[in-house]
Amino acid sequence: MINKRPKRRLSLLTKIFRSRRWLSKNLGMSDAHKAELYVEICESVSLSDVSYWLQVIFAAGIATLGLVLNSPAVIIGAMLISPLMGGILANGLALATGDVILAVRATINLILSCGLAVLLALLLVVISPFQEMTSEIAARTQPTILDLSVALFSGAVGTVALCKKTKGIATSIPGVAIAVALMPPLCVVGYGIGNMISLDQANGWQVAKGGGLLFFTNLVAIIFTSMLIFLSLHLDTACVRKQVREWRATDPESLRVQHFLEDLPAFESIRKIGGLPGRFTLIFASILVISFPLNQSLLQVREQIIQKQQQNRLRSAISETWQQTMRDSTTSSPRSYINHLTFTDDSDNLRIQLQVVTSRLYTPQEQEQYIQALARRLRRNPNTIRLQLIEIPTSKFIDNPVTSFETPSIVELQETFLRETTAILRSLTLPSPAQMINTEIKTSRLNPLAVELVYLSPREIQDDAQSLITQEIRDRLSYPQAQVSFRRFDPQLGQLTFRDDQTALTAEQKQKLDQVGKLLQTYPNLQLEIISLQPIEDLSLKSEQSPLVQDYLQNQGRIDPTRFLLSRQNRQESQTAIALRLTVNPNQN
Repeated sequence: MINKRPKRRLSLLTKIFRSRRWLSKNLGMSDAHKAELYVEICESVSLSDVSYWLQVIFAAGIATLGLVLNSPAVIIGAMLISPLMGGILANGLALATGDVILAVRATINLILSCGLAVLLALLLVVISPFQEMTSEIAARTQPTILDLSVALFSGAVGTVALCKKTKGIATSIPGVAIAVALMPPLCVVGYGIGNMISLDQANGWQVAKGGGLLFFTNLVAIIFTSMLIFLSLHLDTACVRKQVREWRATDPESLRVQHFLEDLPAFESIRKIGGLPGRFTLIFASILVISFPLNQSLLQVREQIIQKQQQNRLRSAISETWQQTMRDSTTSSPRSYINHLTFTDDSDNLRIQLQVVTSRLYTPQEQEQYIQALARRLRRNPNTIRLQLIEIPTSKFIDNPVTSFETPSIVELQETFLRETTAILRSLTLPSPAQMINTEIKTSRLNPLAVELVYLSPREIQDDAQSLITQEIRDRLSYPQAQVSFRRFDPQLGQLTFRDDQTALTAEQKQKLDQVGKLLQTYPNLQLEIISLQPIEDLSLKSEQSPLVQDYLQNQGRIDPTRFLLSRQNRQESQTAIALRLTVNPNQN
């Protein structure tokens, strides 16, 4: 019994060494090739290689433009020229061999490369007019545990392809680059930071965090699997170490790092701690840390899929119940068909908007019958279902109506449409300091739906923010072809200067006030702040100009006096003036 355990251990080690020799032999890994590969990987992390940094810049630029233009072909091109795989594999080799000098050089190279890529993407996003979130960007903001699995396999394949001396390298490396997609996630980080600066801080942070997590996932997974492959190939044989030391003695960067590390008091302690068990612990801990957010993202994706399936079942139930219930009572033939269907479902209410083309309008009793049938099918309380029915009568029905209630006119149908569309857009919010004044909806034969947002702001809403608002309006209206425009009014309307002895308005002042009155008449939710600017030396005098302005607008412009806000401020100038400023009444907005 005493001698069996050492024999078993010896047998296990023998099997490991045989498998390593078998793998090295089949990959053509002689000691000479191992040394050549080791030196080649060390050279790949050189900071003085100009071509490397040019490739990083070009790859980052192409990837960023491909993301904002939503072009998969351009993004794939960036993946193919991206050189980041070399620095990541160098970290895997350093962990496999315990090479502290290579680990430091590879880490510095990787940090600088990532920083350069993120910075370039940030600059391109800030100066680019295309800052709208695209599907290619959104696809890289929610990595899951599946992305970790892909990166693990990709790292193994990439390492084997790099080590294999014979055929297969040329076709494997591009496939690995596309599979792990190292550069696009970094550019998504730059895009998110750019959005934090210029558009939306909260949304930009979420995008940057998602892209960073995806890149870190690929990074850790590739380092881990490459470490395992390099360990299996036993790249740090005595012969290989000797040749690497000889090369390192002639490499200036390696010598600088070596001298720097040797000057550190804790260098020997770090080398002892950094043994093979410690290196495995480090990499496993990294994988464990990223597994939690990745698993959480996977659960979120699963919840979204479940929610989408529930919405599809609900949509199917709404449509089928309509076709089964709302048929012609005499012929049992279809009386209408659903042209458009939208709904919102929360814990308390199911709100349904149906647009149907019908040969005869439905009575309120028939609509209630449908609600009761749908409630029975969904096993819900009928009081929690709200139906908004928009009926489009066919030409046959218009020519020969068969109904017991009055048919709405075209004007009434249009008014209903405008009222419902306005209600949908009422809760739309604009980026500060812009305040919504009104949403003007226009329809025509050439342009079925056009929305103009009228807002109050000292400056224009930026183009990227306008793009996001336009997309939100189209989503709310479920009409991707809707045309959206913006019209701004400056809250500062200027000043009216008065002489000390002036008791009446001048023609120029009346013309200015006529324009203000017309604006107040057009938009009832606007208020006018009348600010009396008094010289400091005349603070004891009562302002007589504010009543002139107020009375003129009230009598000539027919403006309700409750829409005036009166205030007084001091000024250094010697003349009295009236400043006019617009505000939005929050109670009527």
